[in-house]
Amino acid sequence: MSAALHLARQEHLEKLLPMVAAFHAEEGLESSEEHRRAGIEPLLEGIPYGAVYIIGPTRAPIGYVVVTFGWSVEFGGMDAFIDELYIRPPVRGRGIASEVLIELPKTLGEAGIKALHLEVDRGNETAQRLYLRCRFQPRDNYMLMTKLL
Repeated sequence: MSAALHLARQEHLEKLLPMVAAFHAEEGLESSEEHRRAGIEPLLEGIPYGAVYIIGPTRAPIGYVVVTFGWSVEFGGMDAFIDELYIRPPVRGRGIASEVLIELPKTLGEAGIKALHLEVDRGNETAQRLYLRCRFQPRDNYMLMTKLL
């Protein structure tokens, strides 16, 4: 099974939305179809704040990853954040997420991205081990904080 990454476009929306709904349900995130569509569709239309990559073949995706972009003085330029990473349950445990987390930083680095960040639930030890294996490191003195607007 290949974790090939393909930049998603508008014609992939209907294949992505069910996976986004499945991810949100799995994570206990409350979101409506309208909310999910509003979060994904602009990225497929070329808004410069992020990108969606389909994992696997575009005709039958096995997952997706959403990357958003920002700017960091600390890291010396553009940085990115993995907003969502989802692999369909039947194909989990085959190294696909690891492959994505090894290849995606290479692609982003070649595009000039200086750092790649992600957020993980403090209780999700399986995901933490995955991210550590893929060389993501916790920032001991930092904690992600959010204010909804």
